[in-house]
Amino acid sequence: MNNRYGTLASWVYNLDKPVGRSFGDIEYYRGRLADCAGSILEPAVGNGRFFVPMLEAGFDISGFDPSNEMLGYCRRACAERSLDEGRISHGTFETFAYDRRFAAIVVPLGSFQLITDMAVAKAVLRRFFDHLAPGGRLMIDLDAIGGFLGEGGRVRSWTTWDGDLMTLTDARVSTDYVAQTTVTHLRYELWRDTKLVDSELELFSLRWWGVEEFAMALRETGFVDVVASGDYRYGQAPATGCETISVEARRPE
Repeated sequence: MNNRYGTLASWVYNLDKPVGRSFGDIEYYRGRLADCAGSILEPAVGNGRFFVPMLEAGFDISGFDPSNEMLGYCRRACAERSLDEGRISHGTFETFAYDRRFAAIVVPLGSFQLITDMAVAKAVLRRFFDHLAPGGRLMIDLDAIGGFLGEGGRVRSWTTWDGDLMTLTDARVSTDYVAQTTVTHLRYELWRDTKLVDSELELFSLRWWGVEEFAMALRETGFVDVVASGDYRYGQAPATGCETISVEARRPE
């Protein structure tokens, strides 16, 4: 199964992107949501990197994730800070359901691009639309296409709290320029005293979007007031060299 975020993958994610690590998104969305009077949903909440600081800042935010391993880190981070663990639950983009509507739905750091099938992606946008209150805002970060075109082959490493070594090796398996998707093999390894004690292979699939393509998909779903911004500068159109494209849209009143 692709994009599973198993035990070692979740561990590495938590080492590399711990709770509170910002790529500009935490500060940006705190500002964009400063006037939000209702509740907020974060799909694909992961280890709580974004979710926990937003909760600490006083936002009424809930979240879900399909990986129990990632949710474990998020729950632990909430417990350590005496925050409400009941705000997060197990769920997927395709099946999540709440008995209330939200004032905003935020999907930071390219998580939406884990959905590689166009029909499924459009169905998820419809699901977002249906879970927003009238006037509610959808905010989604997309990675620019340049980040998809490398061949991989990197080796990265982290030292765990008890001195073990975690390594990640990535190898690009395929790039489909028609479907706008990539598949990468991610090999996670845990080393102790120079010996390999555990390993895990993940198939990681992503889809890139053109800015206008995504705006059209949002409008087709029923969203209005679509604004695309480059590198967390609201209203500044994305340009060549941008790493992150933030797209904001609204459900009509």
